[in-house]
Amino acid sequence: MKPYTMAWNGRRLDMTSRTLIMGILNVTPDSFSDGGLWRETDKAVAHGLEMVSQGADIIDIGGESTRPFSDPVSVQEEIDRVVPVIERLNKEVSVPISIDTMKAAAAEAAVKAGASIINDVSAFNMDPQMAETAAKAGVPVILMHMAGTPKTMQEAPQYKDVVAEVRDYLGNAVEKAVEAGISRDLVIVDPGIGFGKTVLHNLLLIKHLDALDALNVPVLLGPSRKSFIRKILTDNLLPGTEEPSMEDIETGTQAVLASPAAAGVHIVRVHDVPRARTTMLLANAIAQAE
Repeated sequence: MKPYTMAWNGRRLDMTSRTLIMGILNVTPDSFSDGGLWRETDKAVAHGLEMVSQGADIIDIGGESTRPFSDPVSVQEEIDRVVPVIERLNKEVSVPISIDTMKAAAAEAAVKAGASIINDVSAFNMDPQMAETAAKAGVPVILMHMAGTPKTMQEAPQYKDVVAEVRDYLGNAVEKAVEAGISRDLVIVDPGIGFGKTVLHNLLLIKHLDALDALNVPVLLGPSRKSFIRKILTDNLLPGTEEPSMEDIETGTQAVLASPAAAGVHIVRVHDVPRARTTMLLANAIAQAE
């Protein structure tokens, strides 16, 4: 995939020689993998610092779960969850902090607190003010594909050609962002693994991730601990073995990440930063061997 360098407001993301790692920091009680673990501000800040020490290039902070069938929270509750963590981390880390939100007011509050990337899983479709807010902030945006809403996305996802449809959706999202005043040089796309997709849809998107290279923007991939990994492992249990453990699912995550990293994906969004760093180092080394 094409290399990119992104620079803004004195910050820089170099995606020319290696895959960058975005560490997930959910300050929610109900996220699918680690809900409640980092809900307290002190614990969240400590975990953010730990991920940076382990090699995270970006910390992505979210205050509302977007797991399948989840209910939304109020904008004030979301702000109350994320802003104290962002304010404290921003004073202690040099890496960019990303705010994972679909709400313009939450994004604006997070940027004021020190966040310098907006990660919108709805690609600006849930809040009509988000594009304007992001443009005024002058920060990078991550636009993700999602079929429906977190509440409905996994009810019965259907596509005629999932790769082409996701590519076209994201292409339109990029153009709308540019029309809203956001520099194309500050746009990142995400195919939305697990967001309104079956197991097969997820596998096809990962297999054909290079189709997104035609959009001429960096690509982020976030398959970490998603349910399709558990489903594949569960369907292939050896006789007498137990259901997949979190250790098995994390091993599966690294397996899923290896091929895209070798193909040059620009950013991976993960729960386990140390393991992802090992996977990225080796996958990138394979890709660069001549």
